[in-house]
Amino acid sequence: MYRYLFSPITINQLEIRNRIAYPSLGLLYSYDSKLNQRYTDFFRERARGGAGIVTVGPVGVDFLGSGLLALSIADDAVIDDFATVTEIIKAEGARAWVQLFHAGAYSHPFLIDGKDPIAPSAVYSRYSKTTPREMSIDDIQQVQKAFAAAARRAVAAGFDGVEIIGSAGYLVTQFLSPLKNQRTDQYGGSFENRLRFPVELIGKVRSAVGPDVPVTIRMAGNDFVPGSNTDQETPKIAAAYESAGVDAINVTGGWHESRVPQLPMELPRTAYAFLARNIKNAVSVPVMASNRIATPDDAERILRDGYADMVNLGRVLIADPYWPRKAMEGIADEIRPCVACSQGCTDEIFSGRPVYCVGNPQAGFEAKRAILETDSPKKVMVIGAGAAGLEAAVTAAIRGHRVEIFEKDRDLGGQLWIAGAPPHKHELLEFIRYYRAMVQRHGIPLHLNTTVDLELIRSHAPDHVIIAEGARALIPPIPGADGADVLDAWQVLKENPMLGKRVSIVGGGAVGLETALFVAARGTLTPEVVHFLMAYDGMPPERIKELMFAGTSSVTVFEMLDKAGKDVGRSTRWILMDRLDRYAVTIRTGARVLSIGKGEIIWEREDCRHSDRFDTIILASGSKSERHLSDLLADADIPHTVVGDAVAPGKLNDAIHGGFLAALEI
Repeated sequence: MYRYLFSPITINQLEIRNRIAYPSLGLLYSYDSKLNQRYTDFFRERARGGAGIVTVGPVGVDFLGSGLLALSIADDAVIDDFATVTEIIKAEGARAWVQLFHAGAYSHPFLIDGKDPIAPSAVYSRYSKTTPREMSIDDIQQVQKAFAAAARRAVAAGFDGVEIIGSAGYLVTQFLSPLKNQRTDQYGGSFENRLRFPVELIGKVRSAVGPDVPVTIRMAGNDFVPGSNTDQETPKIAAAYESAGVDAINVTGGWHESRVPQLPMELPRTAYAFLARNIKNAVSVPVMASNRIATPDDAERILRDGYADMVNLGRVLIADPYWPRKAMEGIADEIRPCVACSQGCTDEIFSGRPVYCVGNPQAGFEAKRAILETDSPKKVMVIGAGAAGLEAAVTAAIRGHRVEIFEKDRDLGGQLWIAGAPPHKHELLEFIRYYRAMVQRHGIPLHLNTTVDLELIRSHAPDHVIIAEGARALIPPIPGADGADVLDAWQVLKENPMLGKRVSIVGGGAVGLETALFVAARGTLTPEVVHFLMAYDGMPPERIKELMFAGTSSVTVFEMLDKAGKDVGRSTRWILMDRLDRYAVTIRTGARVLSIGKGEIIWEREDCRHSDRFDTIILASGSKSERHLSDLLADADIPHTVVGDAVAPGKLNDAIHGGFLAALEI
């Protein structure tokens, strides 16, 4: 079915079984820079799932460049540990790669014992919030030697290939960038001088590993930082890398400090494939494409249309390590989706915590949460077909239980339909596709439009009941909040009703802000119209951009806390706030709403009262657990488990992980 995706490819002299690579992603499964069983289990599963290349990394080459948290290969003593991982990866048919890492100015002082990070020049880093020490010539040579020594250790440990990280704003890109490299010696100034460090580095790594070991480099296709390298310069950089001895080039997006989103839902699928094509046009070695390649169809198109020779599936293979096998077997609908939420991966790693996956409860817990077939199959009744109930039902069915699902609405999905309504959150609807396919795969009877009561439960005589009743929107204790003309955010996101020109939203948490964006975006130019107008020069670009953010309603958000969106993930909050600003959404923080009535909101801030009139008022003040059935069953002597929002309103990972764990306990 996917002719190009599953054709072999040769890098240097090494044949790889397909065009899929799992790239280096920080996991933080240890705090001593050493491998452990959790890492081993994780990498085994990605190799077993069918990837052609599995990359271990980032792996530091010295302490100043990687600190306390990244894995390290800076000492011969760790060779045996890495050899264990490479043997496991290769035993599953994949090729084992390692990414050698040095953060440069991106090293955080508190992770390197309070020392100053080193960089080409003493230029303040917005990422590490510090000014690094400028590297001396001796420093430069020592770092290059550290890379070469690390590469030798990697080959001794059995790695098939070695990748140098030259992207994301780390050390190599700092030498290349005129923003970060302000040296006046042979390593700074002209383009050729700024290339000197990485070119020499590649040469030393090549000498260390010999001519037959694949050496690759991960590079930015565009730094996406004003004043730094763009896609005009990067093809020349790639050509220099090829001349220096690399065997393949792994192309990604920009720096961590870029204000252009690199990973989240806002980035359209395959949006940066054009960067790989731009590099591919300049070199003859294989090129890999990266960022938001979600589906087998996307991956096949990138290869077929000549954008790249391989594809990187990073977070996608965290969400479902068996993505390659499922694609090859023609069951792509059963691929557990990566929805680019960044909550379990990027948010966690930036917060110094181990990576997990919102949608895959086994990621990072491969051994601890193995799904084992039950010795005593039970009749299981699942009430509620939201994320928690569906995950519980599917997991219980995989274990061998006899499962039936009962749902009061006309379709499965529950609050996923609401969560996926805002313009940039549609990826969440992929979970509905996945669960629909899995319910069908396991032949789970699904009873829709069915309200469950105690009598129905008793008539089915289940051995165990899983209750996933969900939650309902909460009406805050504000006079007038229960008025017939006041809407709630869930109603707006689900039904998309007609709204007035002036809209207020009471509540500036994640739901309130997402609802504000949903409302503000109504009536703006669609991407197709923007493309049409740009292609035919129909209007000046400035006017087109203005209309992209000029909707039919003006929106004002009232938030009583001093900061809106406190419950939004740290890696995506800035993007959400930026979008709200672009849509001219007014956010009033420290604003306590006193009353609502006939389109009027009375509110106060710092003891000063204000009054504003609106055509539509929407409440986004949280939710409350539905506990009707769970309260009844508590007194009915029927074995049961309550999962999801019925336990307590939470996030999507609480629902999915809770449903999964409940099924393991049956």
